[in-house]
Amino acid sequence: MPAFSSKSFKSSNLGSTIKKHPSVFGVPFVLLMVAASFGLSSVTQTRYDHHDQRVKQVTKEQELRLDRNRKKFDIREEYFRLSAAADEDWEPKRIQRPAGLPEWGVPPPEPQPPTDSKK
Repeated sequence: MPAFSSKSFKSSNLGSTIKKHPSVFGVPFVLLMVAASFGLSSVTQTRYDHHDQRVKQVTKEQELRLDRNRKKFDIREEYFRLSAAADEDWEPKRIQRPAGLPEWGVPPPEPQPPTDSKK
């Protein structure tokens, strides 16, 4: 008996109908996707509207208290304030040098004098 038989399975009535008219399956599927998209967009819009209402509910007292204590923001003032604070927190300290290294580091080597080979 061969591994793959040459007889095909009997196709059902539904299978032959879909082969002849693919729109029988495709059109309802597309309509379902479009309807789901519209349905989900309305649900999502309701969610965002509810969130906006919760966030925007501020009483008059809260509004007045927020505006009264506000200071005008100046970027240059903040820059100078932060740069001055960074300079105050550190102090230069000397560390031990490795053994055999002179106090001021290693001097650069002397350049070699050019040799004249045309004498």
